[in-house]
Amino acid sequence: MTVTDPVVRPADDAPAPRRRGAGLLARTLLAAAGGVAMYFAFPGWDLAALAVLGPASLSLATRGVRFRTGLWLGLVQGLCFFLPLLSWTGIYVGSFPWYALSVAESLYVAVLGGALAVTARLRGWWLWAAALWVGQEALRGRWPLGGFPWGRLGFSQAEGPFTALAAYGGVPLVSFGVALTGTLLAAAVLASARAWRDSDDAARRAGSLRAAAVLVVGTLAVPVVGTVARWPLAGGSLTEGGPTRTVAVVQGNVPRAGLDFNEQRRAVLDNHVRETQDLAAQVARGEVAQPDLVIWPENSSDIDPYLNDDAAAAIDRAARAIGAPILVGAVVSGPGRFLSNTAIVWDPETGPGETYVKRHPVPLAEYVPARSFFRFFSDKVDLVRADFRAGSDVGTLDMAGTTVGDVICFEVAYDGLVHDTVVGGATMLVVQTNNATFGFSDESPQQLAMGRLRAVEAGRSVVMASTSGISAIIAPDGSLVRSSGLFTPATFVEDIAQRDGTTLATRLGAWPEAALTALGLGATLLVVGSGLRRRRAGSVSGSSDVGGAGDTRRGRA
Repeated sequence: MTVTDPVVRPADDAPAPRRRGAGLLARTLLAAAGGVAMYFAFPGWDLAALAVLGPASLSLATRGVRFRTGLWLGLVQGLCFFLPLLSWTGIYVGSFPWYALSVAESLYVAVLGGALAVTARLRGWWLWAAALWVGQEALRGRWPLGGFPWGRLGFSQAEGPFTALAAYGGVPLVSFGVALTGTLLAAAVLASARAWRDSDDAARRAGSLRAAAVLVVGTLAVPVVGTVARWPLAGGSLTEGGPTRTVAVVQGNVPRAGLDFNEQRRAVLDNHVRETQDLAAQVARGEVAQPDLVIWPENSSDIDPYLNDDAAAAIDRAARAIGAPILVGAVVSGPGRFLSNTAIVWDPETGPGETYVKRHPVPLAEYVPARSFFRFFSDKVDLVRADFRAGSDVGTLDMAGTTVGDVICFEVAYDGLVHDTVVGGATMLVVQTNNATFGFSDESPQQLAMGRLRAVEAGRSVVMASTSGISAIIAPDGSLVRSSGLFTPATFVEDIAQRDGTTLATRLGAWPEAALTALGLGATLLVVGSGLRRRRAGSVSGSSDVGGAGDTRRGRA
């Protein structure tokens, strides 16, 4: 009995799942090369065009293999990508946390590799494969413990032909554009290889060459669409699009890099006070404009100014000297036994006012779930002496008559946290961060790239303030207007338009990511369901055939 499926069938260029193809070693090396290429696409190397080779290589490597082989190939690519990308996580805490996080993130790519092997049987597999990349990023950005979305394909595209897609579908659409270009490239390679194999059959070879040509056009079309999509968007001017406010960014620097930077927390606070007073002197001399508001970074006051009169007096002196409200990044005691990573609007006349408490504290860095369990693997968890409690309110703060949308440090990587501030009325975005614990690594430029994508996504200027760098002012098109070096004091003053328009990405929110995830998941379930139906039908057919053979044998006996 022959069982056919009218919906799921091998594509023209797809080898049968059990057919021998390239050796496992060759496939493994191909997947590994794709992971390394993706790493080089990210800040630190900034070869953004190489990002497409990750999806391309994994699609080729998983072509015509079983699900479990796809798992292996995905794991290899994930490790070759995340191990170098996240090396900064182990600078001061040892190798184990770095390895553990890299392996955990790579497991998601392993599942992706298995799914790519399964969906390779579908027509138009390159589309489903690109959607699966978005689905993988959506899952690891949310689970477990709120997820860790570092290393999304979109975050490698701070500038280039895919960047503008952020304004239409957020970072997920940028990731989809990169992945789709890569999977179309893989499909074009396969079609070209088929044309080579069909060289003895003129008709088949012509068909294969036509298919390859169409796929090449498709590969080139995606970045062209991204380039064209930039035309109607906001340009690189800070001062167009609304009334302006003069904004100052203060990077006070830290006495030394490392986890113990905050052991000299008073020195860190004094650095920011001194830089702000120096700025006030420049204003008095007419060298720079009088700012309407001043942004200090995360951890600029690790001394609770609500409890410590000296810290409060120091911030007061700075605010009165500059004559403008300061957004202070402070560690605040409470509620109860917890701490709060808090942004405080400090007015020169009335003192502390509105606050924003970080909504996504970092697991194992700002709080330790199941402390005894994780202590079994590393005693470094005890460096977190008190757990931070998550806030609940959106980070929209009134400063000098404008609404600032604040996110703190790693929160810039989470789509929903940034989206909420824009929907909440933010006319500019602020990222307060502290990068002193990551030394002279690629963590700071990687985070800066996220801020640049957020500017395009929201159509807002973005101000990044870091204790030790990189601090920056980013125009709504994602271009850098000002940026600092690492571990050096710096101060910027710029006029920034306060924008109230909304991009399509802001209006759609999480829907593009949800739709693309559903597309990839649906394709996978279609193949799995079809396989189960064939297996059941084959089982019934096999039972009937065995019974008939038995009857014949008995008759012969």
